[in-house]
Amino acid sequence: MNGQPCIRNLRLTVRRVIELLATYPDQEELRQEFPELEDEDIRQALIFVSSYLDDRIIELPGGVRTRFSYHG
Repeated sequence: MNGQPCIRNLRLTVRRVIELLATYPDQEELRQEFPELEDEDIRQALIFVSSYLDDRIIELPGGVRTRFSYHG
């Protein structure tokens, strides 16, 4: 799909799977909407994305510290 990494033989990109995880925090609802998506597909998508991120901790206003990932 336009050179983007995809899940198995599905027409779902890794990016779309990550977006779905953010959209459907309830895994059961995600499974109902996308029954072809397996737990291993989600795990592999997360592994793939995490391999492209560099972690660093940044200071937010108010003294709050958070982990920020950036690749670039």
